[in-house]
Amino acid sequence: MVFPVGDDNSDRRTFPFVTIALLAANVFVFAVLQGMGSNEAFTMAYVQVPREILTGQDIVTEPSQKTVHTPQGDIQITDPGLQETPVPPWMTLLTAIFMHGSLMHLFGNMWFLWIFGDNIEDDMGHVKYLLFYLATGIIASLTFVFLNSTGEASLTPCLGASGAISGVLGAYLVLHPKRRVSVILLRMMVDVPGYVAVGIWFLFQLVSGFLDQGGGGGVAYSAHIAGFVAGMVLAKPMSSAAVRDETDPLIVLRRPTLVDRLEQRQR
Repeated sequence: MVFPVGDDNSDRRTFPFVTIALLAANVFVFAVLQGMGSNEAFTMAYVQVPREILTGQDIVTEPSQKTVHTPQGDIQITDPGLQETPVPPWMTLLTAIFMHGSLMHLFGNMWFLWIFGDNIEDDMGHVKYLLFYLATGIIASLTFVFLNSTGEASLTPCLGASGAISGVLGAYLVLHPKRRVSVILLRMMVDVPGYVAVGIWFLFQLVSGFLDQGGGGGVAYSAHIAGFVAGMVLAKPMSSAAVRDETDPLIVLRRPTLVDRLEQRQR
């Protein structure tokens, strides 16, 4: 796994107002409204629950002890129970992407947003970037809903900005595949192209999702993957025409020219 520490922002043209506002909003929600994770009543009221989204009905459950299956073995956890939701259930698709399960969950998401978000905001402009962020987050959340639509899994709460930030990473791969990113790799600081830094992260999501198909690891890898793919698809349509023209393609598809054929014959 690589850990990014920064990227080349020498050509950034605008100040990342929206990225900073999103950072502040996520920190405020966790620190103040969620009480640094201690206010379970608030968290379990505004968290996203698949069955609530699909039925449109608010669900309240009692606290209980549950057994979670993980690759390291079974563990017992306390389920605080779902609380009454003061807003229509569909709105939790938005509220949930501004909440986090722990301080490390928050830190990891905000770190990636800080490093990669400003470039995408610069590409799209402030308003379209905000819409892009919310759209990829909702797409990621809906993917989790439909993959957990039946049985006990439909009562599994989901929260976090990871889906939206995965969308930012997907856009970064499309729009900045060759941008220099400084990462910590094998305890060394190295500079790699964007497609390496983001590509290794995405590969980790794929492998982890395959190994955690039971969902016992507590991470919604399916939402990460869906957000990432949505970000790749929406990246160019939501960017300015100038950015689309300047983007370095990862793969160039074209018909071979006469020069190409001659070079092949010489080989």
